[in-house]
Amino acid sequence: MAHNAQHITKQRGYTIIETMIAISLFLVVVMFGMTSLLNANLVSRKTQDLRSILDNLSFIMDDISRNLRTGYDYRCYDISASGPVVTGVPQSCAKGWAIIFKPQTYSSADTNQMAYSVTGGKIYKSTDSGANFIPVTLDEVTIQTVSASYSPFSVLGAPSPGSSDYQQPFVIIRLVGTITYKGVDTKFSLQTSVSQRLIDI
Repeated sequence: MAHNAQHITKQRGYTIIETMIAISLFLVVVMFGMTSLLNANLVSRKTQDLRSILDNLSFIMDDISRNLRTGYDYRCYDISASGPVVTGVPQSCAKGWAIIFKPQTYSSADTNQMAYSVTGGKIYKSTDSGANFIPVTLDEVTIQTVSASYSPFSVLGAPSPGSSDYQQPFVIIRLVGTITYKGVDTKFSLQTSVSQRLIDI
């Protein structure tokens, strides 16, 4: 009598060691992915914060430019001057740290003049003829003060035509400094120029 031998093949399953290795590899991949995601999020937040600070500086630059454009009787003060004053004739200067002028709203009924100054690393603004100044820059921003090679304001042609000056009043505004955010310094440099809208030639 013939007997048929039956061969049974046993299928081998995953061992505990192999399962643990697979889970470990999966966790490593997930951790790398989470780290990359968190780093990208931090970089994005830092970029947005820096963008907000730069937007604030751009707004300040626009504010100064707009008020100077519509104002008149510029008086620029260099490092030898103690501070902007409401009296005196219009004056130019190549390296100014402060400027005061009559705004568009100036009249016999409203004699308040407007002033901007850069001192102590900050930009200050006054709308009451320099009696009170308020800082307009953020705490993270440090503006470079006037030096031999740099000045926030340069004013040309400020004197009236009667003083033999026939150039239209013209102001160059430079903001150079550093943004310090979370221990990291980021340098910046902004510059614009503005001409007095009121004809004075």
